[in-house]
Amino acid sequence: MREHSTLKTHAALLDQMGRALGLDLQDEAISGRLQFDEISEAVLRCTRCGYPERCRKCVSTMRHAALAQAPDYCRNGDLLAYLKEQRV
Repeated sequence: MREHSTLKTHAALLDQMGRALGLDLQDEAISGRLQFDEISEAVLRCTRCGYPERCRKCVSTMRHAALAQAPDYCRNGDLLAYLKEQRV
């Protein structure tokens, strides 16, 4: 059960980080710009991050599209930057 809780927590953090960058990851998946297996891998990468509390604080203080880029410690920073770049 702990593993399920961890995955849910990090899936939420990933979604919140995307929103802070002006991305809707569900829309990205529906449009085909983001494959569902990429979302799974991104959540797993997020679970290996050593800064979940730092991330939670970062995204909780941001409004939609308030971040120009993901923090340096974000293990999904490259993926999120790529998705953001594709939207332009």
